[in-house]
Amino acid sequence: MKIINHKEIILLLLFLLVTGVSFSQPVKVEFETVQTFEIREVRQGIAVDSACFYVINSKGIGKYNKKNGELIKEWRDTTGQIIHFDGGVIVNGKLYCAHSNYPEIPMISSIEIFDNENLGHIGTHSFGIKYGSCTWADYYNGYWWICFAHYDRFESMLGKNNRWTMLVKFDKDWNELGSWTFPQTVLQEFKPMSCSGGSWGPDGNLYVTGHDSARVYVMQLPEMGSVLELKKTLKIRSEGQGIAWDRYDIYHLYGIIKKENSVIKSKLSSF
Repeated sequence: MKIINHKEIILLLLFLLVTGVSFSQPVKVEFETVQTFEIREVRQGIAVDSACFYVINSKGIGKYNKKNGELIKEWRDTTGQIIHFDGGVIVNGKLYCAHSNYPEIPMISSIEIFDNENLGHIGTHSFGIKYGSCTWADYYNGYWWICFAHYDRFESMLGKNNRWTMLVKFDKDWNELGSWTFPQTVLQEFKPMSCSGGSWGPDGNLYVTGHDSARVYVMQLPEMGSVLELKKTLKIRSEGQGIAWDRYDIYHLYGIIKKENSVIKSKLSSF
């Protein structure tokens, strides 16, 4: 075995320096589009389980095959009690949909619960007028994480703009455990709307979206204080609205493009 002497090591390092090769090249982190599904109607949010994705529209839900995008089942409100669905999440065979009376005031919110097999409505949890407009829900590490939005358009009537948007943590019985606001830099990008989507990622960070921007904001809970910390901002093809990490196909995130009626499956290149 040949032993490299000090002179050869120096020459090798000089070669690497001249050619621009580095032992610590930064890894470019971004979302790559894996698959696009053209759907009849895509308006608000998305949820995912092992075999299907669920398109959540303002007053209805569509269940689709994850492999080919074929429609399996639909549910549409016929009661007049559903005003405005947003994001959703599948937990233990149930689809939990964020619901509010947007754009009415005072803001009223609830979680509407469906059987993910037949999309039958099986339950509800009302937040009343306490928090704001419920835009997304996620269940992570044994807790509920719910976002309640506020909007600039209502500032003259309510005295609150999108800075009042907050993330609230609940236990499994809906007892409030804590709440956080969003960083001003992120709220500025949300303006005049608010946080429309959120899902805890496989790396333990919270990924959130605005109303229409092709960006995902990676957040984490602060060590001190009450404002979420922004770690980084990532570009993505989907444009705001609801998002959902696929917890059965790790590193894949589902989002939507509302104006194109498209569901976008993306993969994060690196954590």
